[in-house]
Amino acid sequence: MAGRLDGKVAIITGATSGIGEATARLFAAEGARVVIAGRSAERGERLARLLGGNAVFARADVMHEADIAALVDRAVERFGRLDCMFNNAGASTPGDLASLTEQQFEQAMKLLVGSVLFGMKHAARVMKPQKSGSIINSSSIAAHRYRQSGLLYAGAKAAVSHLTRMLGVELGEHGIRVNAISPGAIATPIFWGGSTLAGQMTAEENARKQAKLEQNLARATPLPRSGLADDIAQAALFLASDAGSFINCHDLVVDGGRIAQFFERPRDS
Repeated sequence: MAGRLDGKVAIITGATSGIGEATARLFAAEGARVVIAGRSAERGERLARLLGGNAVFARADVMHEADIAALVDRAVERFGRLDCMFNNAGASTPGDLASLTEQQFEQAMKLLVGSVLFGMKHAARVMKPQKSGSIINSSSIAAHRYRQSGLLYAGAKAAVSHLTRMLGVELGEHGIRVNAISPGAIATPIFWGGSTLAGQMTAEENARKQAKLEQNLARATPLPRSGLADDIAQAALFLASDAGSFINCHDLVVDGGRIAQFFERPRDS
């Protein structure tokens, strides 16, 4: 049976853990040739070996435009084209108004907004001559609703959502679709320190934290379960595939309905 991404080439940033890893696995299973991008060579090479000959790891720090440009060049050199750019890399960022520092602001904007903007820039230079392509940007319900994350993170993700709409209009005439995904509370290691800390823990410790997190997040959404990395991967698959060929300038909320509610389920007594 043909996969939904047969013949397509995709770059996924932040692909060595969490949502990015789940998306890389799904895209490869659906026939895509995947460039796994991240900072951890150990995790990236391991995932590439697991996914087989249609996957390759490319080390990239998306805080630097040169790394993003080289990443796109690597995809074209290896696979001949680029059909999907998933600008997924990111991290939680501290900082409230009273304690906000210039350094925190600069780092958050560079990581969460700059990486997306330069990802779109370099994906577009390849996709324009092809007259086709799908760019997917990672936003958040924090871009749309109060108290879903910290001030800097929410502001940066709001910029991502708006840039998605603006660039979808600008690039649409070239056959390039630009969309965003706004996850809700998705159970990944970002909640207990991110992939670096998770990598220092045993599988049993991570499994316990994951199970507890899923239980807690299930109380924070109208659907009585936690969001999982694969939920976001499935949304990315739709936007990258021909099934989403008339979707452009859209921010797809994937949160089990959390964005619509103003309460959380009380904890069991």
